[in-house]
This record gives sequence, structure tokens and C-alpha cells, in this order.
Amino acid sequence: MLRSSVTRPDAEVDVRFGVTGHRVLPPSVADRAVRHWGRVLPAGSHPHGVSNLADGADQLFAAHVLAAGGTLEVVLPCEGYAGSLMADESRSRFEDLRRAAARVITMPFPEPSDQAFLAAGQALVDRCDHLFAVWDGRPSRGLGGTADIVTYARDRGCPVTVLWVEGVVRA
Repeated sequence: MLRSSVTRPDAEVDVRFGVTGHRVLPPSVADRAVRHWGRVLPAGSHPHGVSNLADGADQLFAAHVLAAGGTLEVVLPCEGYAGSLMADESRSRFEDLRRAAARVITMPFPEPSDQAFLAAGQALVDRCDHLFAVWDGRPSRGLGGTADIVTYARDRGCPVTVLWVEGVVRA
């Protein structure tokens, strides 16, 4: 089982957990991810989470980190990123989560693009010690998608926990 902190003889070291995942999640997949995070990062565990705050998995994880009493760090792909989110509810959640974040980093891109999404995903991986991937295991639908970020993490030796329900197909 993963823990939000690891005790070493000389000091306690916080583990930074990051997330990547699909923007539209089937309910059974969202439930599995939330149950997993509830076990690994329970309320009061004060986890450190890193998220890009995209729709779906990113916002779900960020909300869990904050509900568990944790610290949220956000890596945004570009200025004006909220405008690329799919629905009004997503933009509203985005703004609430961004305001609650302890730190917000914005990548140097003027607008949303595949390059901006890839750079933000890579920066997220570079800032975490363990990555949760709410991912169906299929190739990315565009540069900077979930598969690209999982590959980047694995290439760098960052542990990845894939959270999906076998047999479920995303839209």
C-alpha cells in the first residue's frame, strides 16, 4: 500500500502524488479511482498532490487531495486554460481548485495546444514521486494525452498505478 509519507531514520519525507487520466470517465472507473485514493490517501493523511486540473481524473484527484487535508500543487498548460474545459461545471470546479492550490505553475504557452498539454504533463511527472493514471491503456488521442504522460513517467522510473476497470470502454 502506498502512503502519503515515508519515514526514514533521519527524517520524514513527503511523497508527491501526481495524476493523469481521461477527461471523461465512466462511473465505474471514477468510483474505482476514488475508492483507491480513499485507501491510499485517507482523510487526515495530508497528501501532497500534483494535478493539471483538466476535466475528469485530474479534478477528481485534486478534490480528493484537498478533502484529505492535503496540499495541492497545480501545473497549468497555458494562460487561459480554463476556457478549454468542456463544461461550465468543469470551469467552475477548476477555478475553485485553482484558488485552493498552495502553488500554481503556468507553462509558457499563450493558448491550449497539444504541445502545451504535453509540457504540462511532463512537468507534472517531474514534480511527483508516484503517478496515478486513470487510463484505459490505449494510445493517446492527441499529443500530450494520458498514454504519453504514462510513457514519460515510466521512462523516468516514476512508479505508475493504473486505475481502470477491465472491460470498460471509454467514449
